[in-house]
Amino acid sequence: MPIRNSLAMVHTAPRQLVAQDIAIPEIGHDDALLRIEACGICGSDYEQFEGVLRSPMPAIPGHEPLGIIEHIGDGAAARWGVDVGDRIAVETMLACHHCETCRAGRYPLCPNRRIYSYIPLADAPGLWGAYSEYMYLHPNSIVHKIDPSLPPELAVMFNPLGAGFRWGVEMPGTQPGDTVVIMGPGQRGLCCVLACREAGAANIIVTGLAADHKKLELARTFGAHHTIDVQNENAVARVAELTGGRGADVVVDVSSYSTEPIVQSLDFVSFGGTVMLAGTKGFKAVPNFVSDKLVMKEITLRGAIGVTSSGYANAIRLLEARTTPIEQMHTHRFDLRDAELAIRTLAREIPGEESIHSCLIPAA
Repeated sequence: MPIRNSLAMVHTAPRQLVAQDIAIPEIGHDDALLRIEACGICGSDYEQFEGVLRSPMPAIPGHEPLGIIEHIGDGAAARWGVDVGDRIAVETMLACHHCETCRAGRYPLCPNRRIYSYIPLADAPGLWGAYSEYMYLHPNSIVHKIDPSLPPELAVMFNPLGAGFRWGVEMPGTQPGDTVVIMGPGQRGLCCVLACREAGAANIIVTGLAADHKKLELARTFGAHHTIDVQNENAVARVAELTGGRGADVVVDVSSYSTEPIVQSLDFVSFGGTVMLAGTKGFKAVPNFVSDKLVMKEITLRGAIGVTSSGYANAIRLLEARTTPIEQMHTHRFDLRDAELAIRTLAREIPGEESIHSCLIPAA
């Protein structure tokens, strides 16, 4: 393989991304090189950008990689069932796949796990994130083939949609006929709507802020039965009204930064129901959290990090079926060098711009 470099946007300090040329490594028997077609951007990218995730720096962000296999070793090709020229979606987690936790099927919790985009540049070969023209694929990667005819900005939604299936359906055990409250109408909240509709949920309620009115409209387009503006409505009373006083079987919090939704979730959920916490809060404590509500209502409280293969597989199946209006969620595409603008746009720091799903396209 000829020696060349990959342009990458490197996170060197809080709120600082610097364009750098990173050497492309030689590829061996068990690894591969991915040419990035698109990298999705989500709220955790902003938290990494801000520095609140305590991730290492310098590092190349980007944990939602979609791309084409550029080079691959024979061992990796046989193990993954892919070859040069194949389009793949790459799972975020790098687990060992050998420890007791991994063998039990809980590889996102592997004690030796690493996560693409949170691996320092100093850890060779450095190309550990998708804010780059190329990304290195470690032998422990898990990859999924995906239809090459899907537009890249649509295909890259495998990640948030996979989260929708895992967080909104698989982990809480959402069943046909269930009532689900989804807190936060960002891309992962909207994907939870799609996943819960696919699972047969009978009553989907989405909460958001007044500024989220367009996202709440889109939630209804995606299949939500009701939406609540928590700044202008009494959300607890409204959920009680919409559920006949019973509450929701499942509550999924995918809001970022704010801790108030965690407190509200205990009032939204039914006796014996499940609360899923998937929105990170910058390691802040939760004021006014009353644990006795967990006890008295026998609430199951679960945290979720990342997505597993079944979630990704369900997401790719739904994307390839082309039966949902998920493309309406995509609002922005940015050139790789505009990664900082992309993150700030998602965070509502750019006046007049409202981003739901955005991605970086290196060739844009």
